[in-house]
Amino acid sequence: MRLTEEQEELRSAVRSLLTRHEGTAAWAPLAEQVGVAGLAVPEEYGGAGGGARDVHVVMEGLGRALSPLPLLGSAVLTSGALLASGDKEACGRLLPPLAEGRAVGALAWAEAGSWDPAAVRAEAVPGPGGAWRITGTKELVLDWPHLDVLLVAARTAAGVSLFEVAVDAAGARREPLVTMDTTRGLARWVLSGAEGRLLGVDGDAERALAHVRDLACTALAAEQVGAAERCLGTTVAYARDRVQFGRPIGSFQAVKHRLADAYVLVESARSAALGAAFAADRDPAALPRAAAVAKSVCSEAFSAVAGETIQLHGGIGITWEHDAHRFFKRAHGAGELFGAPARHRARLAAGLGLGPR
Repeated sequence: MRLTEEQEELRSAVRSLLTRHEGTAAWAPLAEQVGVAGLAVPEEYGGAGGGARDVHVVMEGLGRALSPLPLLGSAVLTSGALLASGDKEACGRLLPPLAEGRAVGALAWAEAGSWDPAAVRAEAVPGPGGAWRITGTKELVLDWPHLDVLLVAARTAAGVSLFEVAVDAAGARREPLVTMDTTRGLARWVLSGAEGRLLGVDGDAERALAHVRDLACTALAAEQVGAAERCLGTTVAYARDRVQFGRPIGSFQAVKHRLADAYVLVESARSAALGAAFAADRDPAALPRAAAVAKSVCSEAFSAVAGETIQLHGGIGITWEHDAHRFFKRAHGAGELFGAPARHRARLAAGLGLGPR
């Protein structure tokens, strides 16, 4: 599994821009100059017509920088949900500004810490004029200071459905959450009879959300690989420069073994993440299994490598001034996002006929 020459050039461009622009300031140049927000959006809706491998390249770069940009929440979740809904009118209206990065979207989906589409309990009932009224609380919504598009999953008499809700709609309230990982914004959306517009077919969103979850896990796995690789590189450099007992600590056998183990974890995670991206582009039937593997493997690898970064840096690794704690917090937050590794292993086992779904 190899990236194309164009994807390697994309990787270089993303790294270069993230070096010159920090934090949220990087969103505009990445969207305008590189087109990251529309990589996986079809050309008919203003995107580049690429796929999961292109998103993988960008997410890996964002992970290395612990970037707070809304690519995952907007370009993967929101755009992916719109495309999966099959609603051509909504796609034609909402996707072009999302693909250009002029608009940012959020998908309000999880409830009670679960991203299982079948667990949606928010309710939508028909209202006057063809509108719907939605009531429920959505947790752990990927957030951005200025949202333009809000999609909400809610249950109707026909099943789980997807709705477009105005971000400033009456009865819709966003509550930013205080999280351990301050590099990724999360919010709670409380809906009390908020007006929504049905997207796609009533009752069809469980299928669409299951696909979006797999795409999200695939993209997040790439981010985890990039962050874990950065942790390993930082730790190797420190072990080479830090002298103790007259020798660099990297020359001690115990440290060598731990760094070697971390390297194996990073490369194994890279293979799993790329495998999921290739499945998304070339073999969609294999994506659910590949995404479950990637989310489980990459979550645990990143957590382990981030932990080793703190341990092998010694005292400096637990100071506020050093970046080690930021990667450690991102590792644990990302590990729970879209479901913990154990949940995805259970899903994988069920798909293989080894246990209950």
